[in-house]
Amino acid sequence: MSVVIVNPSSAGGSTGESWPQIASDLRSQFGSFRAVFTKHRGDAAVLAGEAARKGAKLIIACGGDGTISEVANGILSSGKDAELGIMPSGTGGDFRRTLEIPSRSRDAARILRLGRSVRIDVGRVSYTDQNGAGATRYFVGVASCGMSTKVIERVKTDEVSFVSALLKTAMRNAPVRLVVQLDDSHERHLVVSNLCIANARYFGGGMMIAPDAKLNDGKLDVISIGDLSAMKIFTSAPRVYAGSHLSMPEVSHTLARKITVRASDPDAEVALEVDGELPGRLPATFQIVSDALRVRVNKQK
Repeated sequence: MSVVIVNPSSAGGSTGESWPQIASDLRSQFGSFRAVFTKHRGDAAVLAGEAARKGAKLIIACGGDGTISEVANGILSSGKDAELGIMPSGTGGDFRRTLEIPSRSRDAARILRLGRSVRIDVGRVSYTDQNGAGATRYFVGVASCGMSTKVIERVKTDEVSFVSALLKTAMRNAPVRLVVQLDDSHERHLVVSNLCIANARYFGGGMMIAPDAKLNDGKLDVISIGDLSAMKIFTSAPRVYAGSHLSMPEVSHTLARKITVRASDPDAEVALEVDGELPGRLPATFQIVSDALRVRVNKQK
């Protein structure tokens, strides 16, 4: 039987409130399933790993991008070839946008029943966690450092929208000085507002940060946004949401299989964002893992 891992706290608790309707849509459009609920951060990864090891073939994440990422991590860490399904019910919805999965639960449930399985790449990042220890995790969407980490922190602590958090953060934003190495090339010193390592196309609640990203090309898209003034950030935001920012002179875009990033100042602490969560800080090494995960998508995709 398929397992649905539900994060009732996602979207400010609205997933828990909406679960009876979501469950009804799942039963009518998809069929039978077993639901398990998370209680703490990290539970979804543990529950997904347990379900995969017990033989679940389809494990459905019900929540936002953080929940989807945790479920993917649980599957990947289990060593089993379980398939990831998505029942969107979160704040950002960025990964489901790349997969073109609709936000309505009835439509998403229909894809779970009638869709097809595809293999996608995932990213693997090694970094320093909040306790100062080395850690490794997978990401399906986007990892970043710079202004995005402050925006996400504001979204989580102040419970405001991504757009509101972006505007407030831009007023006080300071550039980040980084040393970046792509594959086996020489290290480069960069001064950026934001650096994104993208497997998928969207982050930050609908920003098409990596419009050319493909989930099966064996590469990560590296997007560097230079030191922008607050006014330039305000005026450029619509271009980032539309995915037309790559032509800006302050933006660079390249592809790589391995990216190493550290702060120019060894004493500086630069926070790291991974799939909408803030698990730690630099230094970090990002690598692509090709064809690592099976995902249920629309049959027409």
